[in-house]
Amino acid sequence: MSAISSRRRVVITGYGMITPSGKNTEETFDNCSKGLSGIDYISSFDTTGLPCRIAGEVDNKWIEEFERSSDRKLRNFSSRGLRLMRIAASEAAKQSGLDEIENRSRIGVSIGSHGDNPSVENIKFLLRFYDGEGNWDMNGLMKAGGYPYLHFFRRKPDVAPSILATLFNCRGPVLSTVSACAAGSQAIGESARLIQDNKCNVMIAGGCEATIDFPGMTGFILLKALCEKYTDPRKASRPFDRRRSGFVMSEGAGALVLEELEHARSRGARILGELKGYGSSADAYRITDTHPKGLGAVIAMKAALEDASLSPDDVDYINAHGTSTTQNDLTETRAIKEVFGERANQIPVSSNKSMLGHAIAAAGAIECILTIAGINRSIILPTINHESRDPKCNLDYVPNEARRKEHKTAISNSFGFGGQNACLCIGKFA
Repeated sequence: MSAISSRRRVVITGYGMITPSGKNTEETFDNCSKGLSGIDYISSFDTTGLPCRIAGEVDNKWIEEFERSSDRKLRNFSSRGLRLMRIAASEAAKQSGLDEIENRSRIGVSIGSHGDNPSVENIKFLLRFYDGEGNWDMNGLMKAGGYPYLHFFRRKPDVAPSILATLFNCRGPVLSTVSACAAGSQAIGESARLIQDNKCNVMIAGGCEATIDFPGMTGFILLKALCEKYTDPRKASRPFDRRRSGFVMSEGAGALVLEELEHARSRGARILGELKGYGSSADAYRITDTHPKGLGAVIAMKAALEDASLSPDDVDYINAHGTSTTQNDLTETRAIKEVFGERANQIPVSSNKSMLGHAIAAAGAIECILTIAGINRSIILPTINHESRDPKCNLDYVPNEARRKEHKTAISNSFGFGGQNACLCIGKFA
């Protein structure tokens, strides 16, 4: 028996999300299938003077609605991103029947997360005790109540998986992935590795992000990465369109329950799809730029296909990273052509970020789930705002309207700042 045929298969038995377009998977997918954008003017802080004043924000009412009806244990330790992840993970856990599994030592958690940014208010509070000449008044700081340790805790990226492990009583491996836009996909891929290597039977995997605030926005503004030219927020994110001018920040969370096939079958779990392959790579080029020839992206996609024992001819759909930046869109298009050759023009390629914006660490997980949901519904989500053809981006980007088409195998790309790349190969379970 070959190593591939004897390898433990990894299936999906639950998924959940919360995004600017919906408080759960069903609502998000339905709105995206209608081509509706979740991007609007920012309401969470004063954006006066900023060149970019739009983002994909999650409705606070959805968060409050969940927290009113759930255990508020460890709420004060949770960043906004982790609060979103708890909502997504609860949906996934309920769907999979996670609480029915007896051996909790064989359930792990792997989350892509970056924690909270320090708030402007907290920075101002700390500076009250600094004299500008290298001296800190620690006695005064302590007498004033000290720097709230909870704020320090919420900024730690490892908090998300550790708190989720506590909340869901998962006593297996716990991983924190910090790799920018690739984090969610890498967290899922590394979870599959743990299951395949028999380190556990079940993993909660995904990503979360909530950094739509002044510190979070200013870094990308200074990099000139955000869209600054728009008349309508819903038209601002336009992947692969000639008139694109930058990406749109977003927030959200996506969580999957991954499970070894026989373990899932033994407890009668409903199988929603299969994670067939995973590829990861580094551009090793520049800290904020992708390799102009997309070499890292090519390596990740080829590795995912090889891991799945599939050829380029087996892929029916590509969920693109598709950020709506000139650099990414051109590079990803070039990489897809390199991997798929003449078939590249025949494969539908679309970007969920056209509707949801870029949720950084959460993006890969959300897009993986939407890909699975699309396979099960025979619907390929569109790339909206695709109005002006770019001769350098000349693939089938499923422009503006969802497409009803049966498809069984897809890949989902995530390419991060710093040149970190991940590709997931997802298939219909058979």
